[in-house]
Amino acid sequence: MTGRGRLTPERHRGPVTLRRDAIEPSTADQKLLDSRQRADWKTRDAWRALRILSEFVEGFDSLADLPPAVSVFGSARSKPESAECETAERVGGALARAGYAVITGGGPGVMEAANKGASEAGGLSIGLGIELPFEQGLNEWVDVGIDFRYFFARKTMFVKYAQGFIVLPGGFGTLDELFEALTLVQTGKVTRFPVVLMGSAYWRGLLDWLRDTMAVDGKIGPADLDLICVTDDVDEAVRYIVEADAALAAEQSATHDLQREVETS
Repeated sequence: MTGRGRLTPERHRGPVTLRRDAIEPSTADQKLLDSRQRADWKTRDAWRALRILSEFVEGFDSLADLPPAVSVFGSARSKPESAECETAERVGGALARAGYAVITGGGPGVMEAANKGASEAGGLSIGLGIELPFEQGLNEWVDVGIDFRYFFARKTMFVKYAQGFIVLPGGFGTLDELFEALTLVQTGKVTRFPVVLMGSAYWRGLLDWLRDTMAVDGKIGPADLDLICVTDDVDEAVRYIVEADAALAAEQSATHDLQREVETS
């Protein structure tokens, strides 16, 4: 028996479900990015562009009416009894009680724990799944789920429909999402987007390197380190998100009032 009580391996490829021998060894991302298969680029990439467009359309259409939301990231490999899963479940519940939907990658581990916490607290639980070479699928606590073929389409949804990120211990995928968010904030591509790291002991080595190597060498500015809130306290993490959200709303209201004054003067 495999994953969530299924009797057979299963992969979702967009709206298509594959099982047993129908499961292909490669993914849509692999086919798109494999530079060795140049012979079919002219004939197949135009069709891939339409498929990519359809993923954006499906994501935008499905998530456009979401309430304010926060994306929660962390390892799919974390065990349910681990400290990070326990924290993620409390984070999901606290966000739901604060009025936020919770968006995760929809998988197991930290993602499932955050979805569970949000769902049990009466909040809306979102899962944005991805086609992977190994078995995957949305966890049972997801209320609204979308399966993506392409990482970049999925990553757009994580940012576009969230008011902030809460990042728990994780691996390469978690770091990818973390640094993409920090880059978007640093370059002004998103406005006042709070990023919270949960688990100070786990992130200490990375933060020391950012401060003592990257910043000292001038690769980032001292203010860039202030883009990250590090805490072990769930209430502090949620409060940081809420306060950033309120500050942005106040700025936007002040800007709107000023524009009205200029238009009526």
